[in-house]
Amino acid sequence: MSDDPYEIVKLSRQHNDANVLSLSGRFLTLEEMKTALKVWLETPFSGADRHARRIRKLDEV
Repeated sequence: MSDDPYEIVKLSRQHNDANVLSLSGRFLTLEEMKTALKVWLETPFSGADRHARRIRKLDEV
């Protein structure tokens, strides 16, 4: 397990090419949200074949 509090934000982009980010005001400060958004916007999709294959399967549905 990583000590990076924004790892899941990065992985949503790297592995899933996510285009939606949901953040909870109940659990995060405004500064944490700003950091999470910046990390999310700056993290590219990895393009790894195993991730791209999964996304193609979802697109087919």
